Amino acid sequence: MADGLGLEDFYGATIERIKAQGGDKSRLGMGALMWVSYAERPLGEDELCHALAIELGSRDFNADNIPSMKTLISCCQGLITVDKEASTVRLVHFTLKEYLSAHPDIFSSPHSRIAEICLTYLNSQQVQALSADPPDDLDELELFLSYCSLYWGVHAKRELSDYGRSLALELLQEYDNHISTMSLSWHIDHPNTEFESLPFLLGGLHCASFFGIVEVAAALIEMQGYSTSEKYLMGDSSLAWAARNGHDEVVKMLLGRGEVDPDEPNRYGQTPLSYAAEKGNEEVVKILLEREEVSPDFQDDNGRTPLSHAAEGGCMKVVEILLERADVNPEKPDNGGQTRLSYAAQEGRGEVVKILLGREEVNPDCPDHGGRTPLSHAARRGRVEVV
Repeated sequence: MADGLGLEDFYGATIERIKAQGGDKSRLGMGALMWVSYAERPLGEDELCHALAIELGSRDFNADNIPSMKTLISCCQGLITVDKEASTVRLVHFTLKEYLSAHPDIFSSPHSRIAEICLTYLNSQQVQALSADPPDDLDELELFLSYCSLYWGVHAKRELSDYGRSLALELLQEYDNHISTMSLSWHIDHPNTEFESLPFLLGGLHCASFFGIVEVAAALIEMQGYSTSEKYLMGDSSLAWAARNGHDEVVKMLLGRGEVDPDEPNRYGQTPLSYAAEKGNEEVVKILLEREEVSPDFQDDNGRTPLSHAAEGGCMKVVEILLERADVNPEKPDNGGQTRLSYAAQEGRGEVVKILLGREEVNPDCPDHGGRTPLSHAARRGRVEVV
């Protein structure tokens, strides 16, 4: 820190003053500092105020508990401020973030605490009364609903108490009818999904697999009525979601279930291996390739293979792993005639291009059905290094 121990002493003394206020002032001050320090994205003023109004474990969200921003700034003794340009709340200075990072004992299990607060909110009677169809007006509930829906699992993945686990199971048992499944689904990168044509968006096991929370996913499987074969969104299995997000422990757990097909494609032909390769999830790729049922060169409905997706994404390690397989063809074109080299070239993946050009099977001048070669695609996109 620029001011050395003097600045550290100042922050320490200020935090002690916050605690010494006692009662609600101390609770709000320390709570606001925790949220601003550990939230997954900057919070708006209303979001932070809503977060601090939640009574842990309460079934009822009481809007009368919402504090004002002026009150929070006062309770924090000036350690937080409002960024007017971004309309978010932040710490007063970057050195305060450094101080809090160097003293993790200031807050007790912050990620677990935030997960419990988010889950309490999602399980409240006000939120549960909403359906999974977007209502015309969410009013006050909308302010904090998005954050809870998108990030409770991120916090729970990092740190989860027994109480948080029970709250998560309560939410996920009825998840396909919950408003938060709509919020999460629309933020997942599936631009071709027609949500209105689907009876459900995401199920509880899919959500736990998406976030990679092993203990919650395992508990759901053991519950009566939960099946690992259920599909949501584009026909993706829970295994596909875990593979897509690189949650190797969940992948291992799901593969331990006899009813799970490790190579089952979704309705567009993408397999769990294809998802893992596309995202560069090296460990998951290795786990899946150990299974005899998995076809490493499986073509989806567009003729794309795991190697094609990995090459386009510049996932060099995954490309190398796949090319070690004798049953992977490095030159096989997709339905439009584009090769792995062509995809890597057009996206400027120089290291992958070098690897593919080192294979004698690869034709560096192979045109696609539109007559474009890898060089043509690279030149058109301005990929100077590749050219």
